[in-house]
Amino acid sequence: MHFGDGKSTPCLDVLPNQMPGCSDLNTSAFIHRMIQAEKPHLIVFTGDNIFGFDATDAVTSLNAAFAPALSSNIPWAAVLGNHDQESTLSREGVMKHIVGMKHSLSQLNPPGVNIIDGFGNYNLEVSGVEGSSLHNKSVLNLYFLDSGDYSTVPSILGYGWIKPSQQFWFQRTSKKLRKAYMSNPEGQKSAAPGLAYFHIPLPEYASFDSSNFTGVKQEGISSASVNSGFFTTMVEAGDVKAAFTGHDHVNDFCGELLGIHLCYAGGFGYHAYGKAGWARRARVVLATLEEREKGGWGEVKSIKTWKRLDDKHLTVIDAQVLWSKTSAGKLLLKYLLGHTLELVFLACYSGEQSALEHLRSVFHIILSSFVSSNCLILMHHPVVSCGNPMVF
Repeated sequence: MHFGDGKSTPCLDVLPNQMPGCSDLNTSAFIHRMIQAEKPHLIVFTGDNIFGFDATDAVTSLNAAFAPALSSNIPWAAVLGNHDQESTLSREGVMKHIVGMKHSLSQLNPPGVNIIDGFGNYNLEVSGVEGSSLHNKSVLNLYFLDSGDYSTVPSILGYGWIKPSQQFWFQRTSKKLRKAYMSNPEGQKSAAPGLAYFHIPLPEYASFDSSNFTGVKQEGISSASVNSGFFTTMVEAGDVKAAFTGHDHVNDFCGELLGIHLCYAGGFGYHAYGKAGWARRARVVLATLEEREKGGWGEVKSIKTWKRLDDKHLTVIDAQVLWSKTSAGKLLLKYLLGHTLELVFLACYSGEQSALEHLRSVFHIILSSFVSSNCLILMHHPVVSCGNPMVF
């Protein structure tokens, strides 16, 4: 949102005829319109909630920025960006204030975790429908992480990144949730899908071009100058189907890499840099439950997304399916045909022998089902297999 001091804080990068009277209040009005149009069950703010340098008092600005969510009586959650702490509160102070606000589901950090970097690392579990067989299980897992502000390592310039302590927490949490979901009673065959939210995009967001994403890319990817390996960590966990970030205001694309959609929403706030004539926008995510034959509701069967523009009609654009239960089985074949080298390199990069063994078994299963065909893919590359040649 890049919220400042409200009515006195002017809009940036809008058309000349939009400038008179344009302020932070336009951001608030857009939130109200989105809530009325979509009637969401949860609102998520992906950082830079206030623009600290232009927020005279952090508490006042935070209260005004989140006011539309509070007045809607809808649960909401937030993570920090790289500008939230630039006013009168520290990052910890900003997150503590957010945690204490009405209807906020945000948490300062995971309970029982003594050592973890940043503030605002937590997860939310979406339970199955009350009265259904899954009402005691989490059918959708939401992960929130603090991607930091700026590097604290003198030899590394640029933005912050998700640290090893945070990744360790994510791994443990994901493993615990997967185990619970697949255990009796009502044990499921595969893990419940997950979504991740943080502010600064991962370096892997630079993997796409206009041929393999939905949306637009109008600026460079402002990720950290080092790759912390969090994308690898998410792939290895296997439950995250999409990650959502802010930070780069005139990118709004979603692209799929190794089974995970990496998504922007596009610029939302009017006191944030943008592009004159390019409407502010917000992303909607819809998780749909499976309707069972005997009635009632089961697990998540699909996750879809679209964006709405802050124009006269709140125009819907770029609708797409991020994940569906029926398409999950097709993913392995897509890996084989389109991502063979990347997968093997990924497994090696993680440094986990178990990952390499998993790949061997996966490719063996796929290839054994294609033995009768006239096509067999062979790969023997010591470099990408960490010096241990693998032939598929």
